[in-house]
Parts: sequence; structure tokens; C-alpha cells
Amino acid sequence: MSGPDLRRIAERVLRLEADAILALVPKLDAGFARAVETLRGCAGRVIVTGMGKSGLVGRKIAATLASTGTPAYFLHPAEGVHGDLGMVARGDVVLALSNSGETDEVLAILPPLKRLGVPIVLLTGNPGSTLARQCEVVLDVSVAEEACPMNLAPTSSTTAALAMGDALAMALLELRGLRPEDYAALHPRGTLGWRALFRVADLMHGGDTLPVVREEASVKDAVEEMTRKRPRTAAAGAALHACGMTTVVDADGRLVGVITDGDLRRLQLAGGPTPDARAGEVATRAPKTIAADDLAAKALEVMEAWAITSLVAVNAGGRPTGVIHMHDILRAKIV
Repeated sequence: MSGPDLRRIAERVLRLEADAILALVPKLDAGFARAVETLRGCAGRVIVTGMGKSGLVGRKIAATLASTGTPAYFLHPAEGVHGDLGMVARGDVVLALSNSGETDEVLAILPPLKRLGVPIVLLTGNPGSTLARQCEVVLDVSVAEEACPMNLAPTSSTTAALAMGDALAMALLELRGLRPEDYAALHPRGTLGWRALFRVADLMHGGDTLPVVREEASVKDAVEEMTRKRPRTAAAGAALHACGMTTVVDADGRLVGVITDGDLRRLQLAGGPTPDARAGEVATRAPKTIAADDLAAKALEVMEAWAITSLVAVNAGGRPTGVIHMHDILRAKIV
């Protein structure tokens, strides 16, 4: 089979699955709001269940819920009727997945769930099914066509169910007001959590290590300040390094610019500064800044976007409080 033929197959699959997700948008009616409120009002845990491919999707939805502030776990329905239903308690909510709405194993666990008074939210491709008639909230995730050329293998349908699960999880995340630090607490050893753990204030060089000169200072004074302020790196016992820049402030201490090693090199190549040149005259005006309580990951994004290696942290009054360097972020293993 040629390359173009393979591309055609892949394009068909991706377009069908993308269309299946977009077709869910008009279905976001009052039922979706009821589903979110039912899950939000859960006093216990959200138990996600489903068989086969729906079960695999359910495992991912349960993991997403748990990682974004909604306690959840996956219950295999076949194991459920052999004792695992003991994990379900009053106050829990069940989120069930069944494309056909007629899955025997899921139907088998309904009676004991009903006796517990556990509300059930169903994601199904058949809103008129036996399961749908017994659930408190039903979300229609039906698709026009599977991406399988025989229209048999669950493809578009599982993609749609997964996307709807993500929509529920993100709605709950917003309603719970999950903050980056909350997310980091749930991912203490993950890269994503690590990125959300550090703020600029944790890594920046401030206080006595902040290079700063007044705008009327000489360029020579600026060079000496850049050389003198050699903050210790975050790593214990690491070698000293220079920031490679200095902030330039006005008489009120507000940031007006910065002078970097690169500025000095370009100035030298252009013939060098005049003997009476002042820092304010050679400084780069209106430099990019950041707040000390912003995430260090945001500082990295700004640096990458503007192809710079350091940022000045300023307070509400526009006065510099610290400098964060690309090397500080790299040492913290935020990337």
C-alpha cells in the first residue's frame, strides 16, 4: 500500500473522530448541567464503570477526575458482581459508560446500586436503551459513524465518550476553583506538578543579590554592579555566577530599563560608549517584566517568546524586586 493510500486512511479516521467530538457540542443541554451538578454534589467518590473499550475509556476518565480534584476510581462491572461492589457506599455517584446501553455486566450491578440510593450518570450512544431508562442523568454521546471501515470497532464512539468525560472533569475543575498549587499537590512527582510548584519568587535573585543602578550612574558603574552581584545558584554548593545584566531605576526606584552583557557587546562593536555615557542612556527601555508570584513556568514562556534569558520581577509600584534567569529555571528542572 502506497504512502498516499495510508495518508487517506489516516485522514478519514481523524476527520470522522473530529466530527464525532464536534457533534457533541449541540448536545450540551440541561442534561450536561445536571450531570455536572450531580458529580459536584457527590459527598463520597465518583465510581466510573464500563466494560471492554468503554471500560478502558472509563479508567482514563476516572484518572482525570482524580487528578483534577474530584475523588474517583474505576470499578470493573464484572468484578463488581463478584464482591467489588463493596467499595461503593452511600454518598457516592456512579458514572457509567455503555455505547449500546445494553451491556449485561453494567445492567447486573444496577439493582445493588439502586438499593444504596447511588445516583447514576450514563454516557451512552443509545439514549433509549435499558440502561438509560434506569439512570438519573443520561448524556447522549452517539456518533454517526465509527472510524472503522466496517463500522464495527469502537473508534469514533470511544473518542466521543472520552471527550465528554474530559468536558465533565474540566467543568468540575472550574467549579471547584482548582489552583495550580492544588494541582501540584496532586502530582508531587510529576513534571506537570513540578512546573506548577515553583513561583518566580522561589527562584529569583533579590535583596542584596539584585543588580541595580540609577539611570544617572556611569556605564562603568553599571559594569561593576553586574560583576559584583554574583548570586549563588539554587543548588547547594554550586559555583557562583553573574546575572549578566543589571536593572536601571529612576530616582524613585522604579524600573526604567536593563543593561545586559549583550547590550554592552553591541555598544562596544558600535564604537563603545562615550566617557560620560550614563546607564539610562544605554539601557534597553521598557523591558519585559513579571510578577514575583507568577509561576516560574510563565517566566520561561515569556523568555522563550521574546528570545531573552532573564526577566525582572517588579512589584505593584513598578520597582524591581528580583531577577530570574533562564539557568535558574533549568536548574529547578521545570522543563
